[in-house]
Order: sequence, then C-alpha cells, then structure tokens
Amino acid sequence: MAARLLVVPLLAGLVLLVGAPVTAAQAAPGCSGRPAKTITFATGELRVYKSRTHACAVTVAKKPGKRRAMSVTLQPRGGRVVKDSGSFTQMAGPVTVNALNRCVRATGSVAGKSASTGWILC
Repeated sequence: MAARLLVVPLLAGLVLLVGAPVTAAQAAPGCSGRPAKTITFATGELRVYKSRTHACAVTVAKKPGKRRAMSVTLQPRGGRVVKDSGSFTQMAGPVTVNALNRCVRATGSVAGKSASTGWILC
C-alpha cells in the first residue's frame, strides 16, 4: 500500500517534467523567437517569428508530400532581401535578418499561390 502511494506522485511529477510534445503547428524548425504573424493562403502558410534582435520566416505547405515550387523572402526596411526558393516537399526557409528597431516584410509562395505581410514589427 505504501509503495503505491509513493509511485503515483512520482509518475505525476515525471509527466510534469517531460511535458507535452511540441507539434509542427507550434514551432517552425530553425526559427527561434516568438510567433509574430501567420498568414494562411490556399496552398500553405507564411510564418514570421521575432526575437529581440532578429526576424525569421518560413513558408510551410498545407499538404506536404510531393515536390513543388516554394519560396520565402524576408527584407528589413532599408536592407537587402534574403530569399530561399526551390523545389521542396514541406517547407521553404528559414530565412533570418537583423531586425533590431527595424520593420520587416515577408512573402511566401507554394505552387504559384502566395501571401505577403506588408511592413510589420515596426
């Protein structure tokens, strides 16, 4: 009886320590920071993340699987465009720019459909 009383709290503590698994919808591989903006379009999503000094963007296909043309661009105001494009199965990016006290704009496309943020994080 005493052994059971000891096991239950230990298992509960282990569950709290391990936590729930992170899904693909919650975090983009390669991008650090907090989610700042997500734009959904017909064939995918454009996700922008912001840390204290950087902005990061990825384009994720709505239905991953076969290879198709995908791209993601990110530009800080007054700076050069950073782009990742090609034939991907699931995701284009991540692309990262220095965005300390700067607005950024991002564009993403999957199979000819696209979305853009305009200037954000100002």
